[in-house]
Amino acid sequence: MSKELISKINQYIPMNRILEQEPMKLHTTFRVGGPAKLFLRVESEAELQQILALMKTEGEDYYLIGNGSNLLISDKGYDGVMIQLSKGFADVKVDGRRLYCEAGATLSAIARVALEHSLTGFEFAAGIPGSLGGAIVMNAGAYGGEMKQVVEAVRLMDAEGNIIEKSCEEMHFGYRHSILKEASYIVLGATIRLEAGEHAKIKEQMDALASQRREKQPLEYPSAGSTFKRPEGYFAGKLIQDAGLRGFQVGGAQVSEKHCGFVINKEQATASEIFNLIQEVRQRVANEFGVTLETEVICLGEF
Repeated sequence: MSKELISKINQYIPMNRILEQEPMKLHTTFRVGGPAKLFLRVESEAELQQILALMKTEGEDYYLIGNGSNLLISDKGYDGVMIQLSKGFADVKVDGRRLYCEAGATLSAIARVALEHSLTGFEFAAGIPGSLGGAIVMNAGAYGGEMKQVVEAVRLMDAEGNIIEKSCEEMHFGYRHSILKEASYIVLGATIRLEAGEHAKIKEQMDALASQRREKQPLEYPSAGSTFKRPEGYFAGKLIQDAGLRGFQVGGAQVSEKHCGFVINKEQATASEIFNLIQEVRQRVANEFGVTLETEVICLGEF
């Protein structure tokens, strides 16, 4: 990475938030991934606008990262600029039954704020390991709830740095899908509309779902959560189990014995081992049942 580019970036953000050759295993829930050529922590909309304009002028590839909970980054790393929406993007403000949440706020933090104000409707998301930005992009969901049920409007920035707002309808939310899968917008935040509820009942529901997660999901190992999308008419975990792949291992990567829909980093796996295991699972399920499993996980870099 040229010192000249770093110097230009430093006009907008301080050097302590500009990291060279930063290991991405420190920033993903799989705990794997080689170095990013440059890793920037951005803490305001103005900084983001300035950095995007600079990336365009310099012709640099970049990728936005939040909590890294849905990413598998190559062992070779990312040959571009990784931009993380940092602590300055984690605010949650309450206005009656509405929460305005910035993109870097974790879903668990938003759920805690909702509980504090006795607002119901967000319990389903309390245990999803990610930030709001990523959850909006993929319309994250669990236990019968999904983001499109609670999102009223989304604040976005386009590649030119323009800020716009889209309604829930304009986001074209579907199963693990939104307009952001096709359009190059960056999520800045969202207004979430909830309902008044009883604090004790909301807490009871959150505790019950947390207990269910601990019982049924391999939370003790690094993973990206549910690895595969649910194929129409099937359950991914059941197909993988029926293909005889419970506990199947490639190096340190394993199909969880607790829940076959999860690929876990069991024993200091590499990104390549996780990637190869995912491909093998997809191949065997396709051969056995004629069903093509699609991943929820986004693969970045060279595999």
